[in-house]
Amino acid sequence: MPVGIIVAKHPGVTRWATEIWKPCGLLPGAEIAHWVELRTEGSAILYHARTLDLSLYRSDVEAYKVALSMDTPSAFVIMDEDETGDSPGGWQVTDVTLSPYEAQDLLDSGFSLVEPVPIPPVIVSWAQQFVDHHFKEEPFKKRKRDRLDVEQIDDGIGDPRISQVSDVYFSPASLRKRKKH
Repeated sequence: MPVGIIVAKHPGVTRWATEIWKPCGLLPGAEIAHWVELRTEGSAILYHARTLDLSLYRSDVEAYKVALSMDTPSAFVIMDEDETGDSPGGWQVTDVTLSPYEAQDLLDSGFSLVEPVPIPPVIVSWAQQFVDHHFKEEPFKKRKRDRLDVEQIDDGIGDPRISQVSDVYFSPASLRKRKKH
């Protein structure tokens, strides 16, 4: 589904950050755009930054279920530094996902800005239908521990017949016994 990303530009509150760029919304079924100014709200300016395809995959259905069950169902917009200089704020929108697991992985890398954005009701119903169709609860399987073989020989470790320079299993008494023989 094509989704337009809305990014807001706010004035900064310190002398080091003169402006703050933050994703704030999604436009389902948007046309292709590149940093088109939508409107001005006081000192904030809203831009239609980019239109991306929001794709859903069967392998990520569990993650989508988590995103849809949040207090406010959220998609995650990923922004990276703009090395081409095409964007006005120095950040470019690179991806949008419904998977909080993928968003966390990108956030852990430390190179990307990842922001949750509320999902419009049209996308919520579309994603919920996808999850309902593809999600299958996996039954819990308790693992059984492997039985320890008490008679197992540890390749000569601790075996008095094999001379070794050092062995953590030997006590000083066993070393004295070996010298007497």
